Amino acid sequence: MRTAKDWKQFEVIDTSGGEKLERWGDVILTRPDPQVIWNTPKGDVWRKTNARYLRSSSGGGKWEIKNMPRDHWTIEYKQLRFKISPTGFKHTGLFPEQAVNWDFMADKIKNAGREVSILNLFAYTGGATLACAAAGAKVCHVDASKGMVAWARENAQLSNLQDKPIRWIVDDCKKFVEREIRRGNRYDGIVMDPPSYGRGPGGEVWKLEDSIYDLVELCAQVLSDDPLFFLLNSYTTGLSPSVMEYILGVTVGKQHKGKVSSSEIGLPVSQSGYVLPCGSTAIWEK
Repeated sequence: MRTAKDWKQFEVIDTSGGEKLERWGDVILTRPDPQVIWNTPKGDVWRKTNARYLRSSSGGGKWEIKNMPRDHWTIEYKQLRFKISPTGFKHTGLFPEQAVNWDFMADKIKNAGREVSILNLFAYTGGATLACAAAGAKVCHVDASKGMVAWARENAQLSNLQDKPIRWIVDDCKKFVEREIRRGNRYDGIVMDPPSYGRGPGGEVWKLEDSIYDLVELCAQVLSDDPLFFLLNSYTTGLSPSVMEYILGVTVGKQHKGKVSSSEIGLPVSQSGYVLPCGSTAIWEK
């Protein structure tokens, strides 16, 4: 497992009973996590939480506020800064385990020895976008949510990256890639972080397991002749790292020489010393 262990302002303090206790800067949150199927004793540290997300039996849920000093704040990862704000569906605007992938991409870009263009699909609040831009790449950031793209732009300003060559696109990712193919635009690296479930532009419901192969095959068509990487993330428990690795191998790996790998990614848990699994990543790299 690859572990995002270089955080200073974020920490998974403990996990138990379907929940994780996290420190985001000076704010402590309790959030549900389906991976936490153990019931280890909850010590006094759990009483320090500022807010706890409670799931509803009818779906969704709400935050139980105990002592929240503010509704949003910032945390840092190396030279990057992010706005954190608890949202209606338990999220905070950042997936800190992805830092291990930000470092991988930044290293590839810095060592490329040439100008690099990156496509970030399902780009959310821009963690990968900012990491790649800070490393010197031109980045195309695509997400279907206008609000998430606005949040990403805010993060770029917080990180003093607002003047970097970043294209901010609000669009359906599949339709955008189809247009890029017709326009002849190409990228040296692609990062994809698609949701487990989604709705297409016509409102149709789609599952990642049913759509991922076709999506990767489509996106492979916008890779340059000498690409650096194709990175694919998944939080879908039914989609194993090995399956994603296989998909990258028979699509990107068939067109370009390189190596394919996959692994779980995770975050260290302070109280136990173990690592909390937080999804999977498969990578094709030059």
